[in-house]
Amino acid sequence: METYLEDEYRNVLITGGAGFIGGALVRRLLLESNLRILNIDKLSYASDLTSIDNVLVSKLITKNRYEFVNADLADSNQLSNIFTKFRPDLIFHLAAETHVDRSIDSPYPFVKNNIIGTYNILEAARKYFINIENSKFRQRFRFIHISTDEVFGSLGESGMFTELSKYDPRSPYSASKASSDHFVNAWHHTYQLPTIITNCGNNFGPWQYPEKLIPLTINKALSGEEIPVYGNGKNIRDWLFVEDHVNAILLSAKKGIPGNQYCIGGYGEMSNLKLVKKICTILDNKLPRRTSYEELITFVEDRPGHDFRYSIDSSKAYKDLGWESNYDIDNSLILTINWYIENQDWSNKVSFKTSYNGTRLGLNS
Repeated sequence: METYLEDEYRNVLITGGAGFIGGALVRRLLLESNLRILNIDKLSYASDLTSIDNVLVSKLITKNRYEFVNADLADSNQLSNIFTKFRPDLIFHLAAETHVDRSIDSPYPFVKNNIIGTYNILEAARKYFINIENSKFRQRFRFIHISTDEVFGSLGESGMFTELSKYDPRSPYSASKASSDHFVNAWHHTYQLPTIITNCGNNFGPWQYPEKLIPLTINKALSGEEIPVYGNGKNIRDWLFVEDHVNAILLSAKKGIPGNQYCIGGYGEMSNLKLVKKICTILDNKLPRRTSYEELITFVEDRPGHDFRYSIDSSKAYKDLGWESNYDIDNSLILTINWYIENQDWSNKVSFKTSYNGTRLGLNS
């Protein structure tokens, strides 16, 4: 998908651009546009700039097109200075703590980063926006807030989340993201800040931090270690390939209407156990071992308050934005597995850097 965002925008500010989804967005804009990009990230444990650095070097991206600032959204003064200097006309807000298990063990970082951080970036954007004198510049300004389907809680055996679903968060993580959504919505209605909210399913793809289910399963299997599956493995998620998500984010900026919300799902609904078994089957065919990788599956104590099922109806995004999924779950999963096989050094490096050894989190102990 070509972006063509430079028809409307010049300076793009991205928060959390050293994260998994943010990094994919930065890479896309570097490769498919001539926009100036400012990437703000505080470089937490799950941050990594390797993929962006690779693009900068391989494509000889000039310094005037990309800048990285190591900044914490908790620092409101630094944010104000950044807005004054960079003068963004498009903001993608992705910076967030995202791992549910970590939110169970330690909720406060999620309050600080997802709620206070969002408040600070909204206030910086509001104060900047009201001082824009050029009417054309004001008219095209957008604040895109990237959120999650988890704010809607848990589904039963049937039904799908839509933009009209009630908010019913069940974990400290989803509660913090629900709160940030409400702040974004309030800043639109109270201060007329032109905001758009997107709520996505479970993302996956290359460059994802190894604690998440898909890279964790791949890496555990490749190491011959036990593959943990929570509870009975029947919990269901709607899986979305990260490049499809980036397409939706870009379209929301180009075609989205301020004050609106768009649900983005990959129509890849699958139980955790079925997903893990699918990964094992692919690995059996690619890198056969004496016994199937399924022999490594081990059922472990379930996550406290584990949501049963997520499923997203993306029909509004399809109708209003022209978005549709370009990657089916099977092909994108194979692509992802191949990437992790070929990039074990990267997984080992980031795990070692952050002292992450695959240990179970989120037991509320």
